[in-house]
Amino acid sequence: MKKNQAKFVPAPKPTHFKVTEPVELMTFLLAKMGGMSRNSVKSLLAHRQVTVNDTITTQFNQLLKPKDILVVNSSRGNIELSHPKLRIIFEDAYIIIVEKKEGLLTVSTGDNDETTAFSILRNYVKKSSPTNRVYTVHRLDRETSGVLMFAKTREIQLALQENWHRVITRRVYVALVEGKVEKEQDTIVTWLSENEKSLKIHSSDSDNGGQQAVTHYRRIKSNEQYSLLEIELETGRKNQIRVHMEGIGHPIVGDKKYGANTSPIARLGLHARVLEFYHPMSLEIVNFETPVPRNFLSIFH
Repeated sequence: MKKNQAKFVPAPKPTHFKVTEPVELMTFLLAKMGGMSRNSVKSLLAHRQVTVNDTITTQFNQLLKPKDILVVNSSRGNIELSHPKLRIIFEDAYIIIVEKKEGLLTVSTGDNDETTAFSILRNYVKKSSPTNRVYTVHRLDRETSGVLMFAKTREIQLALQENWHRVITRRVYVALVEGKVEKEQDTIVTWLSENEKSLKIHSSDSDNGGQQAVTHYRRIKSNEQYSLLEIELETGRKNQIRVHMEGIGHPIVGDKKYGANTSPIARLGLHARVLEFYHPMSLEIVNFETPVPRNFLSIFH
């Protein structure tokens, strides 16, 4: 143990229960919590102090199943996050899944105090305990919206990052691009490299020392001016979708850096819609989805 860790006082240990038969959560807690009143149980739930199988629950009538593990924490859990640029989709003891809005950085790129998805979540978890932390697992560009994952321990962060290509089973985006894409579906395979001066990613049809990038797309809607594509990544290279869309002559709207001439929705037309992966603790496949932004669809009305 490091010397500067010795001054921390351990938090009171949570109380663990194993469920043996089907029962409602309220009934179970009233029986197990030593004469606690219904109002006291509801207070525990309201303050997010109860987890079932590592997931915070606030529903007193939730049906428990045999072998469920229920934990009651002595300290209050995280309060609900309310922020116009970030919405929590899922949270347990190990990960937080959020929907990030466009215009918000995932993490700071410098020494400034700009609000980021990371800083919002860092402040959120610290409200329940000053020792709580969040860790960046992957990133979305500032102007890209959609599903984003953070870890709640350093160990989980490393486990996800070091095994990313085995852990992630599906990543789906939607992109609003310029022009009518003729092919209903296609796969793009190129090699990408970054220009160190311009910080722009360049694409090549042959291996020139870059990284292979594979993008599958399917046309969802189109008119003469724009197309809406569903894009599934086989690889996850920096700016991969943006470069590949420019490469087929259909840059993403609002993406001036990669060839766009129009900005009909006043933002980059890229949204991370689906993230599917093996949960780092249960090892079960979990899937998180967000709807296609309304302004992407309004172009075709």
